[in-house]
Amino acid sequence: MPREKMRALQTQRLIELVNRVYNSTPFYRRKMDEAGVKPSDIRSLDDIVKLPFTYKQDLRDNYPFGLFAVPMREIVRIHGSSGTTGKPTTVGYTRRDIETWSEVVARCFTMAGITADDTVQVAYGYGLFTGGLGAHYGAERIGCSVVPISGGNTRRQLQLMADFGTTALACTPSYALHIADSMKEFGYLPDDFKLKAGVFGAEPWTENMRKELERKWHINAFDIYGLSEVMGPGVANDCIHHNGLHIHEDHFFPEIVNPETKEPVAEGEEGELVFTTLTKEGIPLLRYNTRDLSRLFYDRCECGRTLVRMQKITGRSDDMLIIRGVNLFPSQIEHVLLEMNETSAHYMLYVDRKGNLDTLELKVELDESKLTDTMRDLQNLSRKIEQSLNSAIGLSVKVTLVEPKTIARSEGKAVRVIDRRKTQEP
Repeated sequence: MPREKMRALQTQRLIELVNRVYNSTPFYRRKMDEAGVKPSDIRSLDDIVKLPFTYKQDLRDNYPFGLFAVPMREIVRIHGSSGTTGKPTTVGYTRRDIETWSEVVARCFTMAGITADDTVQVAYGYGLFTGGLGAHYGAERIGCSVVPISGGNTRRQLQLMADFGTTALACTPSYALHIADSMKEFGYLPDDFKLKAGVFGAEPWTENMRKELERKWHINAFDIYGLSEVMGPGVANDCIHHNGLHIHEDHFFPEIVNPETKEPVAEGEEGELVFTTLTKEGIPLLRYNTRDLSRLFYDRCECGRTLVRMQKITGRSDDMLIIRGVNLFPSQIEHVLLEMNETSAHYMLYVDRKGNLDTLELKVELDESKLTDTMRDLQNLSRKIEQSLNSAIGLSVKVTLVEPKTIARSEGKAVRVIDRRKTQEP
């Protein structure tokens, strides 16, 4: 779709959305009144900056259904977060929302080359988490054969993948890596599978992680992006050129804003990713600040799509670690480890405070091939990693090499950082 036509469609949908939420959601009516904005003030896409932001805390404060814009009789599905960091967030879907969700996930899988001839193994968790059912409905929309195995039970994942001739795997990248690392243990080789594509999301992952997954699985690995507040998986996906993720901007209008000032940044500059849900009925959101850090690019992709592309997420503004005045994202650690290719990709970063000084310790698993090395070789490898990390992030890190399979695996979103400073404060 030409850019001008897309902007016209987005403008029409934005005007309709603002009128709808102002008249149906007391929260937004209050927020807009406080900002001195009326629906009539929104006449073009450029006017979106007049609208207030929405944050995750707003969903928690209005738990469970305070942001719903339709009566409960129109809600056919309720999803939500686990609530492990506070009150859970709940999101509701109308029948049309489910159809839209299925469509955008189907678009994502199509970008990954998945067709009706494929068998898709969905190893995302089912339940309140949006990953499993989101991927499931999208694959069914295409006409795929779907294996709804959910997460966990890695032996059975491998067995069914081999027996059913699974051609596409959908799960978190960390769990895909764990399944790959378990092949040998359960008596499988990559050639025992017909897998050709993996659609991985729900956590940030690097290009080096992509290479590692592609090497171990002999597949093409794709990044799918989404979050339950906006829709679930299916907001964006990369195509075969892996040059950014195509955002389905006819449904989700994206902005990038400065993390400090919240003002829009220039095209191509990094900032917080903000979405307005142009077509969602159950719980439409105005300018939802994801806190995910990214960039937007509007040039035409090699694949021919004209959809705006977002850079792979580099981290979150609120997950950022500040260590001795230096900003650090866990993905930077992962990038260095996979670039070196001398350990496994499984690690845990511990942040401590000794006196007034922050310290970092990285525990990383040895690759199976390193187990027979001498103590001197292991010490040399530790120092080499420490030097590479210091050069890359400007911080000293104590590196401890541990035996394979000693770091806890995750069947969902991987936990990579334990910040002990919070329990050490006076």
